[in-house]
Amino acid sequence: MAHGIYAGNGRVEIHEVAYTDRAGLASALSGVDTVISAVSGARPVVVDAQRALLAAAVEAGVARFIPSDYSADYRRITPGSNRNFELRRELAAELDAAPIRVTSVLNGAFADMLTGQAPMILFKRHRVLFWSSPDQILDFTAKDDVARVVALVALDEDAPRVVEVAGDRVTARSIARTMTELTRTPFSLQWAGTTSLLGAVSRIGRRVSKDKDQAFPAWQGMQYFVSMFSGEAELHHVNNDRYGTHEWTSVRDVLEAHLNVTTEDR
Repeated sequence: MAHGIYAGNGRVEIHEVAYTDRAGLASALSGVDTVISAVSGARPVVVDAQRALLAAAVEAGVARFIPSDYSADYRRITPGSNRNFELRRELAAELDAAPIRVTSVLNGAFADMLTGQAPMILFKRHRVLFWSSPDQILDFTAKDDVARVVALVALDEDAPRVVEVAGDRVTARSIARTMTELTRTPFSLQWAGTTSLLGAVSRIGRRVSKDKDQAFPAWQGMQYFVSMFSGEAELHHVNNDRYGTHEWTSVRDVLEAHLNVTTEDR
């Protein structure tokens, strides 16, 4: 089910339309300048639902489409190494062929993933995991900062095909140093293997998994680490100043806020 929000002339309209209802989608998008997609899921969502939304946007005469990428750079990854990134790349080919202007926002990983969703920081064991190299650059951006950029892209008539931003660029080594400073407890680096080994484990996990249609099964999380620590998904054209100066939320900010909350809950 598509939940559309149209804002204009001081008003907000909310429309609920099934993605299978092309006429309904096109009607809901009538008069809209820019479609901002913010869906998340596996193939039925990332490809199928957005394909339907794209077709309706073209039919309705929408000028711009911002797909639900909001990720690291999926364009250069090795085939078979990251399912979710490959789904985005598959959709990107259709977006590029469609008669509509498209802008993707790439921002690395969401910074709040470091507070637990991505098991890279072992808070209780005072360890920071890394694969292959502790000095590989990792891009992270807070969700609010991404939302700000997306809103500005929607208003930017000269926005390019891809806008890259990174609220912070860190390494496993610098994260361990930050955690040591914030907790006043030594956090050490822990080698977890090579990205090649992790990739092999993720492929085995995918083959035996019963949750292949879920957006973020364990093996998919492994694939994200492969993409990031191999350097394939690193952003190479970051332009944080495209929309003026901004105080970006750092990884340190996110971790400090998380530690303050967990301390209060004790």
